[in-house]
Amino acid sequence: MEEIANRINKMIAENYQLTEREEKLAQYALSFSLNFPRIEKMIERSIDIKLDKTTIVCFLVYQLIKMNPEQEEKVVAKLNKEEQVLVTDFKSIKNINELTTSEEVEDIKKLFLVMGKDLRVVILKLFGVYYDVSILNNPLTEEEKGFVKQVKEIHMPLSERLGLDNLKQAMNDNVVRLEHPEEFERLTLAIESKREENIKQLEITKAKIENVLKELNIKGEIQSRIKRVSSIFNKLHNKQLSLDQIYDILAMRVIVQTVEECYEVLGRIHGLYKPMVGRMKDYIANPKPNGYQSLHTAIIVDNQHPMEVQIRTVEMHKESEYGVYSHWLYKEKKTKQDALDKRMTWFRETIDNAKTMSNEDFIESLKSDLYEGLLVVQTPKGRVLEFPEGSTVIDFAYAIHSDIGNQCVGAKINGKLRPFNTTLKNGDIVEILTNANSKGPSRDWLKVVKTASARSKIKAFFKNELKEENVKLGKTMLYQAMQEKGYTSAQLLTEEYLAEILKKYNMETLDELYAAIGSGSVATSQALSRFINLSSKEEKEIPKISSAVHLKRNNDGVLIDGDSGMMVRFAGCCSPIEGDDIIGYISRGRGVTIHRLNCPNLHYLEEERLVEATWHNKDNTTFTAIIRVVAEKSDNNIGRITNQITALKIAIKGFDAKDVGNSFFCTLVIDVKNKKELESAINSIRGIKGILSVERGER
Repeated sequence: MEEIANRINKMIAENYQLTEREEKLAQYALSFSLNFPRIEKMIERSIDIKLDKTTIVCFLVYQLIKMNPEQEEKVVAKLNKEEQVLVTDFKSIKNINELTTSEEVEDIKKLFLVMGKDLRVVILKLFGVYYDVSILNNPLTEEEKGFVKQVKEIHMPLSERLGLDNLKQAMNDNVVRLEHPEEFERLTLAIESKREENIKQLEITKAKIENVLKELNIKGEIQSRIKRVSSIFNKLHNKQLSLDQIYDILAMRVIVQTVEECYEVLGRIHGLYKPMVGRMKDYIANPKPNGYQSLHTAIIVDNQHPMEVQIRTVEMHKESEYGVYSHWLYKEKKTKQDALDKRMTWFRETIDNAKTMSNEDFIESLKSDLYEGLLVVQTPKGRVLEFPEGSTVIDFAYAIHSDIGNQCVGAKINGKLRPFNTTLKNGDIVEILTNANSKGPSRDWLKVVKTASARSKIKAFFKNELKEENVKLGKTMLYQAMQEKGYTSAQLLTEEYLAEILKKYNMETLDELYAAIGSGSVATSQALSRFINLSSKEEKEIPKISSAVHLKRNNDGVLIDGDSGMMVRFAGCCSPIEGDDIIGYISRGRGVTIHRLNCPNLHYLEEERLVEATWHNKDNTTFTAIIRVVAEKSDNNIGRITNQITALKIAIKGFDAKDVGNSFFCTLVIDVKNKKELESAINSIRGIKGILSVERGER
């Protein structure tokens, strides 16, 4: 143990410049410690992510107090104010012994964070959890099985949310090792037997892609990795695959500056290596439903094994790592971020940027309370609820149940009686007081509540319970608003107008509209505006225009008619480009829309609004065009197509390929200057061996 203690002291001395007082505190704390291996591992990881010396010293002091409570008063007296707060935070996070429902797991995650106001404490607690699970071995006791379940359901997701992905993966490796020992050993042997070969292959491929970037004069970053055993295990089980069906055991990520560079790099990589048919995914042109964007392809590399390659811009990478489409969000099957999730994203960025930040800036960024702007409060039975700052007892009551809110007459907060409009504070324990004879909420409550949920439930009460009163009130409110605007009910409440307004609100009677206005679910001003708009609605004049439209751009780059200065836009259905025969269509209030002369949609337009259109001048404007290709199925054709286009210095904006029988269908979205350049691209693709057809497409 003395040897480990000496190593710890040496590590601290090499990485931190402690004052004489801090050095004595650390050595004194270590002299009482019993679990040196655990402390050593936690300090190693703390150094890796640049935690500061104050955190290290306070962690050691906490270990001392934990093992020797009788020493607390003596050692705390030697701490400054910041250190005392930090040690208190270390003590505040208790061990979690039982898990039941997934809802309670979410509650525990939130408490785990809110109890540690300083994120440095949370990080070290997570390091400790990793160490504790890493030293477990089968067979496990029931208590140990419960702890492994905690790690999987609480600490792993929390680590990933905080940007500590390597820590999360290390925890996951141990969870799989303990829960599925035989399969873990089999997969470990399979991966380790090829580790040297895989590392060498990653180096070879990375060097080739670096040369590609250099040749293309593209500044980019290349990342590589070998998939961890636990990730392979999860994929095998979640997707029912065999090991040889996992194509991303080796993976390379290329991060560049622009979309055009993404496609350029893709084409060159497909020129270097054979792409696997059916494995090319263009999530740039066709983002995933959650907004994720990147190019994915699988290639056969030098050792004849598959490798996944992802190509994305810096912005796409940032969104993937930190935005609403972040990896943890996707894995936890959420559809959107809650307020806590959004506050955690900045921390992920801080962790990743640690290498370029000064120690002072990095540590300051860790000191922020994740719950700034949020409240976490509890029921007497321990149920945890989350609210925005400024929320009241009423918000809390309706969060529990509508009936509780409707009958709320007050509350006990931390055991003391408080009125229902009392503002909640972080950590409050709230017990709602109700009265079955209560007349229900007051409309004044709508001015007090902070949450949309409570507001909608109060409005629902007025709508359902007080319909007759709402009808009278709503009628009075609407009539008064009419008079203020100078209208009478006879002018606005006509049968024709009513029919249209009620249809918009999905209502059947005028009383329903009055009731909605009286309850507050429909704004008086909104309803009145609808009636006024109908009464004053006049057919807009068709803009006067010369017999022909001459297309050019003004100084702001806006497309206009050269004679009248009227704004012009291109029809999305046929995507005309310079050189096409075109025609204009005069739209009410929208200027002129330009179609190709052979656009099939012209048959459905009013003939009297069609006018001649000509290209007035040539400039550096580019136009979006679509090319559709049918080709024989071949590993090389995708790369040949993209290489031909980039060789013409034409920017690719989108790419999609699908297998159909013995052929594949490919759609390219490109930017061209004119029809001639588009035809050049089409002819270039036609010259590729194995191409069955090439044609210009429409959207």
